[in-house]
Amino acid sequence: MRIISIHTDGGARGNPGPAAIGVVIDGTGYGEYIGETTNNVAEYKAVISALKSAEKIAGENTGKTTLEIHIDSQLIARQITGKYKIKQAHLKSLCEEAKTLIEKFASVNFVEIPREENAAADALVNETLDSRK
Repeated sequence: MRIISIHTDGGARGNPGPAAIGVVIDGTGYGEYIGETTNNVAEYKAVISALKSAEKIAGENTGKTTLEIHIDSQLIARQITGKYKIKQAHLKSLCEEAKTLIEKFASVNFVEIPREENAAADALVNETLDSRK
C-alpha cells in the first residue's frame, strides 16, 4: 500500500478575484492560475487538481493507494467528508467531482492543518498570482 502526502491551497485576490491553486505532492509542487473566482472555488479546484495528479502518479495502483490531503480550509475538508452541508449549487458540483475522484483510491484522509503549516502550497498560489501582473 502506497501513501501519497499532499498539501493543497487555493486563493483569490478579492472574493471573487484573480485566483490560483497550489499543490505539493510528496515534496514536489506546482501552481496554476484558474481565472476569476472565489476562495472556496479555488480551494476545491486545488483538491481536484491534486486528486487528478495523484491518480496519474499512482497509475494502475490507484486502488491500492492512500492519500493524505493536508488542507487549511476547514470548510472544504468538512464539506467533502460530509460533516458540513453544502448550500451553493456550484460548490456541490465541485464536491461531487472531488468525491468521484476520491472513490478511485483505497482511502483518502483529509488532515486539517493551520495555515502556517501549509506554507509551501500557499507560496505557490501567491507566486502564480504575482507572476500574472
